[in-house]
Amino acid sequence: WRIRLVKVTYITLDGSSHVVDVEEGRSVMEGATANGIDGIVAECGGFLSCATCHAYVHPDWLDKTGKAEDDEMDMLEFAEGLQDNSRLTCQIEVTDDLDGLIVTIPKEQG
Repeated sequence: WRIRLVKVTYITLDGSSHVVDVEEGRSVMEGATANGIDGIVAECGGFLSCATCHAYVHPDWLDKTGKAEDDEMDMLEFAEGLQDNSRLTCQIEVTDDLDGLIVTIPKEQG
């Protein structure tokens, strides 16, 4: 049994890119917090009760990350700078299919 690592790129508030390895099965939010990515606060710890892990999924990855479910959409209403590609990163599970995923942290979370 081997832990699979998936590369996720986080584009932070200053425009810099941070490519990190995230364990398959973790969330994109957990990858950010474990690697000290600024702008992903995750106040609720990934329990879908805040919007402090809001990020924009790069358009090339929207099909693979899927659409937000109703509960996530309800919580996204509290996020500033909402866009069509907005997601809560706690709700995106890292899978092998997401190797190379790019998310951008909204300037409103700075």
